[in-house]
Amino acid sequence: MNYQSPFSWRYASQPMRRIWSEHHKREVWRKIWLTLAEVQMEYGLVGGDQVEDIRAHADQINLPRALEIEAEIHHDLMAELKTFAEQCAVGGGVLHIGATSMDIEDNADILRMKEALVLILKRLDEVLLAFADRIQETAAVPSMAFTHLQPAEPTTLGYRLASHAQDLLNCRDALRSEGVEIRGKGFKGAVGTAAAYVDLIGLDNFQPFEELLSRRLGIKFFPVTTQTYPRSQDYRLVSALAGLGAILSKFAFDLRLLQSPPIGEWAEPFGKKQVGSSAMPFKRNPINAEKVDSLARLLGGLPNIAWQNASQSLLERTLDDSANRRSLLPEAFLITDELLGVTLRLIRGMQFNLSAIKRNLENYAPFAATERILMALARAGADRQVMHEKLRGYSITAWDAVQTGKPNPLMALLQADTDVSALLGSDQVAALFDVAGYTGIAEQRAKEIVDLIQDAARSD
Repeated sequence: MNYQSPFSWRYASQPMRRIWSEHHKREVWRKIWLTLAEVQMEYGLVGGDQVEDIRAHADQINLPRALEIEAEIHHDLMAELKTFAEQCAVGGGVLHIGATSMDIEDNADILRMKEALVLILKRLDEVLLAFADRIQETAAVPSMAFTHLQPAEPTTLGYRLASHAQDLLNCRDALRSEGVEIRGKGFKGAVGTAAAYVDLIGLDNFQPFEELLSRRLGIKFFPVTTQTYPRSQDYRLVSALAGLGAILSKFAFDLRLLQSPPIGEWAEPFGKKQVGSSAMPFKRNPINAEKVDSLARLLGGLPNIAWQNASQSLLERTLDDSANRRSLLPEAFLITDELLGVTLRLIRGMQFNLSAIKRNLENYAPFAATERILMALARAGADRQVMHEKLRGYSITAWDAVQTGKPNPLMALLQADTDVSALLGSDQVAALFDVAGYTGIAEQRAKEIVDLIQDAARSD
C-alpha cells in the first residue's frame, strides 16, 4: 500500500506516462550503452561478438534485480549497469568504458524530452485546429467584451477565442524552436574534458567519435559541458512549457467566469450522469476548467526550481539538482499533456448560450454606442463637451434601470432628446446603436487566425 502519484494513473496520457516510466528510462540507458559500444567497436575498443551480445540483451529490463542491487550500492545507474552486464556473458565487461554516469543519464533525459515534445506538439496542433473550428463558427457572432471585469464594448465570440489561439500559435513556435535546439551532454566524462575517451582513442579521433555518437543517437551535443549539460537548458524548456500552461489557464479562467450564471454565456460540457456537487444536486460546476487552472498553477511554479538548479550547480557539478529533477522534468511534461487533453475536450464540447449573449448585449452594448453618438454629434456641429455631459447623464439613468433588471432605455432616451434628434434623427440614432456594426476588425482578424492555424498544420 504505497503512495501513487496522480500522474501515474489520473493525469496525462498513457503514451506520455510511458516515456517517463522507470522501465522506459532504463530502455533508453541501455540504448545509449549499446550505441557507445557500437561506436567503440569501430575504433577497435570492443569486439563484434561483444556488441552482438549486448544488442541481444538490450531489451531485457529486469527492474526487480536492478532495485535489489541498488539497495546494496545506492546508485541507480550503476545498479542497472550491473544488471545489464550480468545478462551479457560475452559483452558485459565492456559496457560503459570511458563513460561517467551523466554521459548516460543526461543524454537519456534529452532523448526522453525530445520524445515528449513530439507528443506535446501533436496535441497542441489538435487543440489549435479545434480552436480554428470554433473561431470559424463564431467569428461574426457579436458578444459583449469586458475590461476591468466591467462591460466595455462589443467584440465577437470568435475574436475572443482567436486571442487565445494566437497565443498558442506563438507558443507552438517557441516549443518547436526549443525542440530543434535541445542538446545533450555528449560523451565528455567526469568533468567535461573527455580525458578518458581521449586516452582511449586519441585527441584527434575524439571529435569524429562524438559526432558519430550524435548521429547514431539523433541528438546534438553541447561543445562544452561540465559533468552535466548546462542546467539553463532545463530552465528554458520548463519555462516554455509553463508559458503554454499560462495561456491554457487564462482560457480556462475566462470560461469559468463566462459560465457563472450572472453572465451565463459559455459552458463547459457536462455529462448526463455527471455529478456537480454531493450536497447541491443542481450544481454544474466547471470542474474541467478548474482542473486546468489548478494544474497550470503547479506547472507555473516549476521554472523556479529549474532556475535554482541552473544557478546553484556549483563548479563542475553538485548533486543538489538530482533528486528534484526526477520529478521536475517528468511532471512538467505530464502536466502539460494533461492540460492540452482537457483543453481539447473543453473546446470541442464547449456550449455557447446565444440567448444569454444577446441579453447581455441588449443590456450593456448600448453604453458603448455613446462613443459613436458623441462622434456623430460632434461631426454634425454640436459642442462636444455639452453633449458629453448630456450622454453621461442619460447613461447613469440607463445604468440604474439595467441594475434593477429593466431593459436598457438609453437609445429611447436619446431619441426623445430634442437636441440630439435635431442633429441626428431617430433612425440615425438607432443605426448607431446597432452592435453588429461596431465590432471593427473582429470578424476579419478572427478568420485570419483560422488561416494561420490551418497553414501551420499543413506545413507539418
